[in-house]
Amino acid sequence: MGAPTEEASTETAKHSETDTVNDATVINKTTKTQKPTTHRIALGDVTNNNLGQLKRLNIVLFPVSYSEKFYKDVLEVGEFAKLAYFNDICVGAVCCRRESIPNTSPEQAKLYIMTLGVLAPYRNLGIGTALLEHILHHATSGTTNRQKFTEIYLHVQVSNEEALAFYKKYDFEIVGTVEGYYKKISPSNAYVLSRKLVKNQDI
Repeated sequence: MGAPTEEASTETAKHSETDTVNDATVINKTTKTQKPTTHRIALGDVTNNNLGQLKRLNIVLFPVSYSEKFYKDVLEVGEFAKLAYFNDICVGAVCCRRESIPNTSPEQAKLYIMTLGVLAPYRNLGIGTALLEHILHHATSGTTNRQKFTEIYLHVQVSNEEALAFYKKYDFEIVGTVEGYYKKISPSNAYVLSRKLVKNQDI
């Protein structure tokens, strides 16, 4: 799916300090009579111990169900699956998968964003940005299993203007439309959004 819905939750599960691999600090603007509030955003690994948090988030964020194979695969992708925490509250996640490219060398692959979502009360705080920038960094660093990702792409429901605007800020372009992509929600059509990571002459 790759895009959040408008439904919200108050997930309060905490992560351990050992799961934290990246964090950032956000300072809210306040009036002169208020003290500035510091908010901590951290990204953590998806593990067997916190897989239930990811499942609960996906139930709230996305109007589709994901199979046990989805969650099994998520545990195998390393840096390309992360939970996001806001002041130790689990509020978002991103999950990707590697896809081989036919008729190319094994080192070349595409990266598909299966899901990326943040609970509605915690949007516009930089959490989705932190998740996407983490994925883009590792997809372009060339350090992950020595794979060179030529493209990162995802599907977004055609009516999801919030998600479309978000990805376009990061140079994703609409490259196609898939009719009937979603089986149980309306509208059922999805845009394919893509960002090229490697120019043809660099492959």
